[in-house]
Amino acid sequence: MESLSSAISVQVDSQDKEVANMILKNLGLNMSTFVNMAIKQLIYTDGLPFEVKINRNKDLYESLQESQTIINELKNGDRKGYTNMNDLIKSLNDE
Repeated sequence: MESLSSAISVQVDSQDKEVANMILKNLGLNMSTFVNMAIKQLIYTDGLPFEVKINRNKDLYESLQESQTIINELKNGDRKGYTNMNDLIKSLNDE
């Protein structure tokens, strides 16, 4: 077995650490073993041993873009907005 020759100290969010420890415990691992595994994989793969990306839900992302377009149109006066339900209903009935 390899002997450990140096220690690593990192600052992490307390809640993240708690969740990570629970997951590792369920896998039969502890944080130290996981960090050593991750470092070995970093070395073996000569890079990150996992994909790093923002996982965006396509529908949510499109909805957020549409919302921003609507907000911009309201600000520019290109779209009519309503501050209460009565004005909306009146406008719909007038059409």
